[in-house]
Amino acid sequence: MYVDLGCGRHKHRQFYGIDRIQLPGVDLVCDLNHGIPLPDNSVEFVMASRSLPYLHDFVFMLSEIYRICRHQAILCVLAPYAHHFRHASNPYLKQKWDEYTPRYVTPHFTQPPGSPTCPPIPGYAVEQIPYDFRLLRMERFYEPPYSTEWYEQEELDVLQYVQPNVVSEIMYHFLVVKKELTSTEWQRLCKQTLMEPIWAPELRLNPAPVSDPEVMPQDLLAKPSKKISSPHEKKIVKSK
Repeated sequence: MYVDLGCGRHKHRQFYGIDRIQLPGVDLVCDLNHGIPLPDNSVEFVMASRSLPYLHDFVFMLSEIYRICRHQAILCVLAPYAHHFRHASNPYLKQKWDEYTPRYVTPHFTQPPGSPTCPPIPGYAVEQIPYDFRLLRMERFYEPPYSTEWYEQEELDVLQYVQPNVVSEIMYHFLVVKKELTSTEWQRLCKQTLMEPIWAPELRLNPAPVSDPEVMPQDLLAKPSKKISSPHEKKIVKSK
């Protein structure tokens, strides 16, 4: 079973749509703040596109998703990026999602190859996490002024670390783990093609290059780096 949580008017094809309002395409009307009325271990894929941050209780929400999912089900989340004034001022957003979030949803975090770095959380009591969502990949979607035409990935990593409004949205693919999972199996799953929100291709029209998972943004700040030029300055350089 494929489930689209908070699908609204744009339910993904071949998904079972759940929303709190009866709209075209919605198969089940319910308030997700009170739980998901589906059986345990019945879902293979959960699409949560721009919906989870609006729910009240982060732990309850993810516990319910974990309950209805089978072992090795996929959870795809597209969320407003936490460090953006447009999202920070939105009173309806209850949860904040960024590069740290994947470490709060599993007691066994491993950095996926080719994804932006999820910085460590010193002193966090990981044994208290009641579910196991392991990150397969993470992707940041940048605001139009920030693109590979003007910035290298190292520059973008520094910018999004020290100032707001660089990243607009962030997408995750998590693997639901309920049994033993080998490192080889996890790495294989990291490489597979996965379904994603219908908005993703449009968001990639302003793409960013692949991050180096071994480089932390704070490490880049601690050593000299080339000056981040404005788009206008780079145009001048290129025209010579």
